[in-house]
Amino acid sequence: MQMMSPAQWSKMTTDFWMLELEASSVIASRTMMLAAGGPLADREAQRMVSEKMQAMWELQWKLLTGGLGTTPHSAGTGAIRHYRSKVAANRRRLK
Repeated sequence: MQMMSPAQWSKMTTDFWMLELEASSVIASRTMMLAAGGPLADREAQRMVSEKMQAMWELQWKLLTGGLGTTPHSAGTGAIRHYRSKVAANRRRLK
């Protein structure tokens, strides 16, 4: 098994922290929308669940088909990149 360098760990850690920060803004936006209630909130709740399921299945497919590479580093960075793209799309849509 290939070991990750300190630079690779540092970059992946920074990318993960960014994912956490970006996701927290989506959570805040969705929380406000859901708290307001109504048809938009209902649609958002359904969309949120279906998007999460879809993102999970896409990531599993990438893992099973080699789309995340063959090293721990490529799998970790690929998973973070996958979820960051999903979170970024939600941030743009919810603004």
